[in-house]
Amino acid sequence: MTQGRILTQSRITQMTERGLWQNRTAADYLSANLAARPDRVFITDHNSMTGRSTSLSYRHLDRLSRRIAAGLIALGVARGDVVSLQLPNWWEIPAIHLACVRIGAITNPLMPIFREHELRFMLAFAATKVLFIPRTFRGFDYAPMIESLRPDLPALEHVFVVGGEGDNAFEERLLRPAWEERMDTAALLGQRALKPNEIAEYCYTSGTSGQPKCVMHTYNTLVACLGAGLALELDRSIVVLMGSPLAHQTGFLFGFLLPLVLGGRTVLMDIWQADEAVRLIDQEQITFTMGATPFLSDLSESPLLERYPTASLEFFICGGAPIPRVLVQTAKQRLGANIVAGWGMSENGLVTATLRGDPQEKVCGTDGICWHGMETRIVDENGNEAAPDTPGDLQVRGAANFVGYLKRPDAYEVDAHGWFNTGDIASRDVDGYIRLVGRAKDIIIRGGENVPVVEVEDLIYEHPAVREIAIVAMPDPRLGERGCAFLSLKPGASLSFGELQTYLAQVKVAKNYWPERLETMPELPRTPSGKIQKFKLRAIAARFTP
Repeated sequence: MTQGRILTQSRITQMTERGLWQNRTAADYLSANLAARPDRVFITDHNSMTGRSTSLSYRHLDRLSRRIAAGLIALGVARGDVVSLQLPNWWEIPAIHLACVRIGAITNPLMPIFREHELRFMLAFAATKVLFIPRTFRGFDYAPMIESLRPDLPALEHVFVVGGEGDNAFEERLLRPAWEERMDTAALLGQRALKPNEIAEYCYTSGTSGQPKCVMHTYNTLVACLGAGLALELDRSIVVLMGSPLAHQTGFLFGFLLPLVLGGRTVLMDIWQADEAVRLIDQEQITFTMGATPFLSDLSESPLLERYPTASLEFFICGGAPIPRVLVQTAKQRLGANIVAGWGMSENGLVTATLRGDPQEKVCGTDGICWHGMETRIVDENGNEAAPDTPGDLQVRGAANFVGYLKRPDAYEVDAHGWFNTGDIASRDVDGYIRLVGRAKDIIIRGGENVPVVEVEDLIYEHPAVREIAIVAMPDPRLGERGCAFLSLKPGASLSFGELQTYLAQVKVAKNYWPERLETMPELPRTPSGKIQKFKLRAIAARFTP
């Protein structure tokens, strides 16, 4: 166990013997693609700050990553050192990450929206040695912020600015020098390369429940995290569009690692714009994309769908929250793609997904079924498996499960049999498909009765005025808890509390399940990956008096 890493030899042996761990890193997959298709374009980014689009072949990416790796070695970066990347979806993220893999350093992606409060904790907690930042992004100047934090970050030795000027410019310090002519790069990289069971990535949880934990993954677990996606029978013809940040596990796994493993191509957006996404689907012949519910909603509502065909788009995986039934129907009709419901976590990637050819009721009513390398079970309060369609604690085990939280071995809720307690409440139908009910902390117990929050949210979402919906508990001295509905409305729409009650009566929701307060907001608080931060809404609701 290192810094909280928990990985037993028995797990290594079991996963390897079952063929669930491939014992290959990103550098190995890059080498395989370099041999098979060196000049195929692997990555195309669209940098909204410069207005430039950059395309890199496998050959070019290999050369750049080797040069960056040699430069990091020259600057004293050692095996096990932490390199943090607070960058938008630009080509530099894959290139720097591959460089880290080549020298045995740990990559720590960080969201570009993070500011002093988050970074002071995250950079110090990870003991970041090297940090990459943009010069500016979305009107924000990053260097002064980081400089103000330096006194609190004793481990931080180097800050490189992508698009910067002067001594700390990424391009001048790491890309321009011919490091390979100053050292025996091949020998050094051969000695330092990351091994498949060593820590490859630190990934902070997305913060739906407060203080983030730092998830640790090896390359064996990271590649296994793609399992449910690979079960869709994807191949090297895949062309990914990724608007979710590569600094989040969704973007990192499915915008970078999936196309690399398959030998495909990826197209990155640094700022999500649905109209631009529609144009790119047509221009780049996109076949696959993935994102949270707002991404699917935005794309389905784009007026440019009338101008640009999306016939190439085969799959949209929607995760992060249950997909409202009406949205699945609308998206399928307007995009023509297979809409795939899925569930996963930073701790284990995409664990469940609906499959190609699944009936509409599975896509609308479940979060999918496990791929063969993972297992799920639903247990009651006594630890016994719950009956079908009965909510309980969702637990998972298998090849994709992470190997611990940094410096927090106490938080690694995995039992002796390998079951990880996810903190989610779910049910499972007779076919093995799970349906998320909510986080354990999201359950509303009104007068001793559990309110089926997700089902009520789903019905309210179908109201034509509603854009976003989240229901949380507010304290009540008599019933213990009552429900408070937070809504954002579509442009020009209105919805009063009385109108909401009338609607719930019309759709036959039991009155005990009705929210007893309505609050409207311009938009609901979300994590950068699109998940609604209910802990923030609970904090607001806690101030309400009966």
